[in-house]
Amino acid sequence: MIVSRAPLRFSLGGGGSDLPAYCRQHGGFVVSAAIDKYVYVTANRRFYRDIRLAYSKTEIVSAREDIQHPIFREALRLMAIESGIELTSVAELPANSGLGSSSTFTVALLNALHTYRREFVSSRQLADEACQLEIERLGEPIGKQDQYIAAFGGMTALTFARDGGVHVEPVGAGDEVIEELESSLLVLYSGVERPARAVLGEQGRELSRPDGGAVAGMHRIKELGHRVYELLRAGKIDEYGELLHEHWTNKRKQAANMTDPALDEHYEAARRAGAIGGKLMGAGGGGFFMFYVRPGDRRRVIDAMSARGLRVLRFRFDPDGARIVANLHRS
Repeated sequence: MIVSRAPLRFSLGGGGSDLPAYCRQHGGFVVSAAIDKYVYVTANRRFYRDIRLAYSKTEIVSAREDIQHPIFREALRLMAIESGIELTSVAELPANSGLGSSSTFTVALLNALHTYRREFVSSRQLADEACQLEIERLGEPIGKQDQYIAAFGGMTALTFARDGGVHVEPVGAGDEVIEELESSLLVLYSGVERPARAVLGEQGRELSRPDGGAVAGMHRIKELGHRVYELLRAGKIDEYGELLHEHWTNKRKQAANMTDPALDEHYEAARRAGAIGGKLMGAGGGGFFMFYVRPGDRRRVIDAMSARGLRVLRFRFDPDGARIVANLHRS
């Protein structure tokens, strides 16, 4: 039995500038942070020759090509595993909620399969293979932030080159800065789940229009990502909170389905209660809100959001990326 895990993430600044429609022309920059919420994958040699998968559904198939779940199927193909394996997946938070769960699952799965094959691979190889699987093989309209932060972990600056290369650099914020940021961020679940591809598909089309305003907005989002990096390194946490509102103002213009009236009302209610700024995680359209709230205003914002049916997520940042937490594999 092998147990693999990879962390979910918060995008702290520059999110979206890694999308291919923008990044291939202008390059991207994102500050991302792993959190202590995980996707787990187990791998075990199966007595029978068939393949058993357990996720939100259960599949038992005699041939790899009959697998319905596309990521399981392509990962097994990539690893040249054809039969006699049992794989399960469990996530601590809902899918389609803006925390990079699909790519995190892919990274955890590939790490489990490499370990199953008795191979040690680097964080970069895991990230690169996850990108290859999701973007090239499956054609998902996504960037590379989620795969890289799931593999590397920590609070990390990711620079995306126009040729597809990714430079990975720890932000270098001190422990006291990270603790202050943890206590100042309030994360709430909106109760709305949506596939990211629906929002990202429209966003990609808008970014491809030479006469649209989406590219100019993404230029500003990338600039804000660089500013977030500088502020976190300098420990200027309150200034980061003030940037969040501008970030969201620019981001919500990227696609019409990134928000809706109900989500906008939640956001404005949080601001009235004392939140300095905030945004929806990930592509938008639902999932988790992240707000910056000074400690003295925190209870008031929680009460206001709880009255609207939103649920608080308690978290810590996680310095680790993808890990094998148990390996009882036998030949």
